[in-house]
Amino acid sequence: MTTKKTSQYDVIVVGAGPAGYSCAIRAAQLGLKTACIDSWRGQDGLHALGGAHVNAGCVASITLLESAKTFHQLRHGIARHGIAADNIRIDIGQMVAHKNAIINKLSNTIGKLFKHHKIDQFQARAKLLNHKQIALTGLAEAKPTPATLTATHIVLATGSSPLTLPQVKIDHDGIIDSFTALNLTETPKKLAIIGAGVVGLELASIWHRLGSDTVLLDAQEEFLPLTDQQISREGFRIFQQQGLDMRLGARVISAKKSGNKVIIEYKDQEGTQTLRADQLIVASGRKPNTENLADPEANLLLDENGYVHVDEKCRTNLPGVYAIGDLTLLGPMLAHKGIEEGQFVAEQIAGLHGELNYRTMPSVIHTDPEIAWVGSNEQTLRAMGTPIKMGVSPFNAIPRAQATGKTEGMVKIITHAENDSILGVHIIGAGASEMIAEAVLAMEFSASSEDLAKTTHIYPTLSEALHEAALGLKKGTLYLP
Repeated sequence: MTTKKTSQYDVIVVGAGPAGYSCAIRAAQLGLKTACIDSWRGQDGLHALGGAHVNAGCVASITLLESAKTFHQLRHGIARHGIAADNIRIDIGQMVAHKNAIINKLSNTIGKLFKHHKIDQFQARAKLLNHKQIALTGLAEAKPTPATLTATHIVLATGSSPLTLPQVKIDHDGIIDSFTALNLTETPKKLAIIGAGVVGLELASIWHRLGSDTVLLDAQEEFLPLTDQQISREGFRIFQQQGLDMRLGARVISAKKSGNKVIIEYKDQEGTQTLRADQLIVASGRKPNTENLADPEANLLLDENGYVHVDEKCRTNLPGVYAIGDLTLLGPMLAHKGIEEGQFVAEQIAGLHGELNYRTMPSVIHTDPEIAWVGSNEQTLRAMGTPIKMGVSPFNAIPRAQATGKTEGMVKIITHAENDSILGVHIIGAGASEMIAEAVLAMEFSASSEDLAKTTHIYPTLSEALHEAALGLKKGTLYLP
């Protein structure tokens, strides 16, 4: 880590999450003198690279979910394989320790990459003073030492943090946020979650498998409204069948700790309801980390919700200043989007020319089963009056799915009825996050469903479901009538 208080750089990246570290690494690879400023501290109080994604987001969530799935499989899914296991128990502390070990390894790897590429790392908070200057405030608990860095180009990549609700005060005891929910030391007997969106569902998938009686409260009347409606209906059915209690149209009025319980009041179509839980997780969305990011005199343009205004090349209203990742409304608030933007911006700065195709930017929900999609959904295309055709393949018809017992869900391909171009692919099922990459590649190369149908898929694999959906558009399925 550099100790200089004032330095000149080609590129300064603010934030070391996926968007920030990918931008800094790519810029350094292209020969640009690069610095990265980051203020994240882990639970141990030490500086940690990787941002919320690595330390308190998807990586942490997926690691815990794998542990939860293993436990659930041992208790409920191995008998059909002729395997018996008695006295299966869990050690939540060890699960969390395993998760933290993975996080620390990934964070250390980023640090090694910074060192390898000679990226100067500043462990500090940053404020944009103007289009060429950043003010630093050190994180020493005593009197922070300010410093100023100057650069030809500045990239803002400070990510996002959980939204708070004015009527629900987080006390990090009975009422917690999504970060704390990934560090619980025991399984709540009764767990309530505000928000049945991406984060709420992912947390529910973990703790329900570990034994919590889980209730999700969501103010929206429709489940996962941004996904394809056929997929969201299937997801709602599957998650309910798993035992999740999902209450839609449930607007939380208040929540407070009373003894060792949390008392939650909410309104639905039947009036005011009361729910008692051992733990309440607030997972009602995320907000961009733009508070105090820029000095008012810098005149950085934000919208009313705090998102940085950018053009299609991630350029802000200030010359030489870019914003990427969760700070903007371009594409989904997902790590891979930020990673692509980070590399895209670094290459722009280096004088390379390219495009970033948000139309083929995939989305994913890391539940079990997973949900993933790319392109447009059926309801949007119908509202636009686009003539479409659809091919659907349920996993329960696929030999590999039957062999592994992973028969839940389906693959849905939507094409233009007149030219067979692929307009959207939607998957709910095991391995959806892996299979969607084939659909993204197909759309990137303007493939038709016929191209997918004529592509050889290994038998037996789950990816045959994508092949079957493409064949279904030509009325030529192998596993369905």
